[in-house]
Amino acid sequence: MSGHSKWNNIKRKKEKTDAAKAKIFTKIGREISVIVKAGGPNPAENSKLKDAIAKAKAANVPNDNIERIIKKAAGESGGSDYEELIYEGYGPSGVAVVVETLTDNRNRTAGEMRHYFDKCGGNLGQSGSVMFMFDRKGIIEIEGEGLDEDTVMEAALEAGAEDFNFDGDVFEITTEPNDLGLVRDALEEKGYAFLSAEVQYVPQTMATIDDEESVVKMEKLIDMLEENDDVQNIWHNWDMADEE
Repeated sequence: MSGHSKWNNIKRKKEKTDAAKAKIFTKIGREISVIVKAGGPNPAENSKLKDAIAKAKAANVPNDNIERIIKKAAGESGGSDYEELIYEGYGPSGVAVVVETLTDNRNRTAGEMRHYFDKCGGNLGQSGSVMFMFDRKGIIEIEGEGLDEDTVMEAALEAGAEDFNFDGDVFEITTEPNDLGLVRDALEEKGYAFLSAEVQYVPQTMATIDDEESVVKMEKLIDMLEENDDVQNIWHNWDMADEE
């Protein structure tokens, strides 16, 4: 998950310790297990699994690990049943935050989410309280070094991409959520490798934090959420470019 999107903080630019990498692998493994149990172990017949495998590879999860997770999930009966829950709230200075979770105990997870937001000067909201501020989009990121911008843009648009952007370091290709797999596969066939390729919540407008105390609290909120085993992704509209 070492991608470029500044609004997904599980993918923030920072050194990842072995422990942090292991936690990311565990989160992806849980996601794959849930998808396999719901739709089967064949990625050719389970598009969500195909997307999850691509996400795992982009996060440098070894192929052996991915295959082992799929086989284990396909052979399991019973065990923990995880459900997908999304929490919405406001962090310090009114920063909008969306948290995607997979949990086997919604009461525990809800309590922990509320505790994190309260502790960091924010508040957990009701469903829909901040989601209207985000658009759900497929985002594909490609390392820009050594690649021609016009060539990549042409390939992306021919594949069915909705939008294209290059900041000098990374190509960011936007698709409709349901088109992500098709565009990714078409680009992969042309030999492109991805930093990340997944459906994201993209903020419509960005928010800034003006005082250092609130910056510290927002960073603490993100860190606490990242450390929670139930949290899969964190999305926000904090413009961190100037803050960092």
